[in-house]
Amino acid sequence: MRTIRALEALNFFMADVQAGIGPFLGVFLQARGWGTDMIGTVMSIGGIAGMLATSPAGALVDGTRYKRALIVVAGVMTVLASSLLWVSHEYWMVAVSQIATAITGAAIGPAIAGITLGIVRQSGFDRQFGRNQVANHAGNVVAAALSGWLGWRYGFGAVFALSAAFGVLSIICVVMIRGDAIDHHVARGLAPAEPSHEAAKDDAASGLRILLQCRPLLVLAAALALFHLGNAAMLPLYGLAIVAAHKGDPSAFTAETIVIAQGVMVVAAMFANRLIRWRGYWWVILLTFLALPVRGLIAASLIEAWGVWPVQALDGVGAGLQSVAVPALVVHLLNGTGRVNVGQGVVMTVQSAGAALSPALGGLLAHRFGYAAAFVALGAVSTGSLALWVGCGAGIRRACGAGGTSA
Repeated sequence: MRTIRALEALNFFMADVQAGIGPFLGVFLQARGWGTDMIGTVMSIGGIAGMLATSPAGALVDGTRYKRALIVVAGVMTVLASSLLWVSHEYWMVAVSQIATAITGAAIGPAIAGITLGIVRQSGFDRQFGRNQVANHAGNVVAAALSGWLGWRYGFGAVFALSAAFGVLSIICVVMIRGDAIDHHVARGLAPAEPSHEAAKDDAASGLRILLQCRPLLVLAAALALFHLGNAAMLPLYGLAIVAAHKGDPSAFTAETIVIAQGVMVVAAMFANRLIRWRGYWWVILLTFLALPVRGLIAASLIEAWGVWPVQALDGVGAGLQSVAVPALVVHLLNGTGRVNVGQGVVMTVQSAGAALSPALGGLLAHRFGYAAAFVALGAVSTGSLALWVGCGAGIRRACGAGGTSA
């Protein structure tokens, strides 16, 4: 139980570390004279770097027995990369910071998923990963609230200091996870007694092969890419829209957007496993895809301080359910292959392609046509995920049912 509690505490504190200063980046740069097009472009550079790193990171997690050390190194490097922003606001220095943050952060998600699977096994993964995500979203709520207050009271420097403090606490939590509690065979989707060296021979090149060989996984990745093409820019762009209209303090309002979304995500993550058992993975993920077009229309109609409530509540529903259902579905589809974390990485790579392009697309649309048009366009783009998911629904539901989880 000590190891499980340490794992959940790690998810809580790592929430503020994994993405650096996250949504505060946009308002931080805007306060220093950056335009929405430049902000969107530099965020996309980081997104592309993360996209390219996620699949190799998943292979590394499958192949290494030093998963805890990997999280420590990645967390330290992420904090150091974020601190570069405080040193310089030059375009290429900011770009280097975002690239480093994305590359090191790419390893954290698969590593935590692998450790969780290695500790609780396949039968307990859905439930425990749901608890992990509840802790992660709660950590985001606390970190965002503290960041907003500290940024308003002491300036943006306090936001960087808070991220560093959470990084130290994350390292303490990693050390508290017992190494002998992790079965590294199970952590990659193999049976406890099954040797893994045969499966490890071509880990570095297996991500694309796994994606192409498993059609439901390919559909999932493609649908997520379209979803995140519309979704990733929505939160930072909405914050920029409100600040540009002089309807909110940059730090406080950005913190409010995060707290609302992450608060809803806590609730959504708590109920995600029950919804999966009741309706299955396909229906739960479909619900997340339905939320985004509605969110885009509301964001376009309500560029007001109070509009953050419906806009971010819908974000919380979609992201909260996805944070549990997507990794759990990947584990379910690849159980027994020895490629679970490679699969996690390659799905993250494909969805990150959409997320990487989203800030640049949203920033350019906002710069040329205004914020309202950008929100409508981003919501419209994401309807492609709905079409793909519904069109291939029968095959995905059969694949889900084959592993013992009804869909």
